[in-house]
Amino acid sequence: MKTLTLRLTSPLQSYGNQASFSRRTTATYPSKSAVIGLISAAFGYQRTDPRIETLNELAFAVRIDQPGRTLTDFQTVEWKKNTRKVTYRDYLQDAVFVVALEGDDEQIESISDALRHPVYQLYLGRRANVPAGPLSLTIHKNSQPVDVLKTLEWQASTWYKKRQHEETITVELIADAKLLPNKHEDLVKDRVISFDQRNRQLDYRPVVQEFILLKNDTFTNDLIFREGSHDAIEGV
Repeated sequence: MKTLTLRLTSPLQSYGNQASFSRRTTATYPSKSAVIGLISAAFGYQRTDPRIETLNELAFAVRIDQPGRTLTDFQTVEWKKNTRKVTYRDYLQDAVFVVALEGDDEQIESISDALRHPVYQLYLGRRANVPAGPLSLTIHKNSQPVDVLKTLEWQASTWYKKRQHEETITVELIADAKLLPNKHEDLVKDRVISFDQRNRQLDYRPVVQEFILLKNDTFTNDLIFREGSHDAIEGV
């Protein structure tokens, strides 16, 4: 078995949480259904393709390396003549996530190849939210998603790392419940049944949460810079 990691970042991302005509919120991390949609677009699957549902069997975990700030956009919609309504849409700004997917060797290799050469445009939650450049992909052999995310270096943006004046950083990890047994489980509604626009359906799946420590690789350089500046001031 192999695990594929994807670094997901964009100026704006949005992952379906609560949705109505007037308000659509976003979850704080990529849903499994959103990642399955990303992979399906890369393969060129149509929304009703039965192969989409088989992607639910991939083991899934996500690490929040750089939490995004919420941006709310509003639009005035004339939904019938002379009748207008204000609608609101939430997005995550400047967020960075690392997703880990585990499957058999051939499946992971084919997913990696498809994401590097996608048939359809890739986007992070909504069509306007395209990735900030080509996806950063890595295949890890003989490792399951949680183990990979516990050892993979911190993937936050450099500017964000330098603002964290700590040697180690606590980040949140969310995974399929089967990957972290004996932990408290929650249910999230992001198991794909159908992406058909006429009958979109999602089901619940159990997930668990864990907080892990990662090394801040900018900490030493940042400390030296601040100490050097202090010495220079004293020497004036």
